[in-house]
Amino acid sequence: MPDVTPETTVIAYRAAEHLLDARDPRGAIKLLDPVVSAYPENTAARLLRARAFFLAAQLRAAEQEFGLVLEREPDNAFAHFAMARTLQRAGRGGESLRHFRLAAALDPRPEYVEAARFGDRAG
Repeated sequence: MPDVTPETTVIAYRAAEHLLDARDPRGAIKLLDPVVSAYPENTAARLLRARAFFLAAQLRAAEQEFGLVLEREPDNAFAHFAMARTLQRAGRGGESLRHFRLAAALDPRPEYVEAARFGDRAG
């Protein structure tokens, strides 16, 4: 992406969404990298890139990106849920439960509440 302008940023963001829908996370990452470099404060682009990292099985990068989103938006239920899924997929189930529970506390969607396992004594 030669010139990163607000217009090209929106185009790249929308194209990256479509690539994720088409199950091409690596293509989405390529489109989002220059957007995030040019606009590091853009939380929506970071969240989309984190999802792409997760779908590309780049779990460390996904965890890092979801972490940045949560630093800025600690009340973002989806980011907590996605962070939990990332940690779970990385074999860190104990750490994931905290984020599942925060997601459910912030937004009682059935999938968040189920994943939070509030009835379990462990955690």
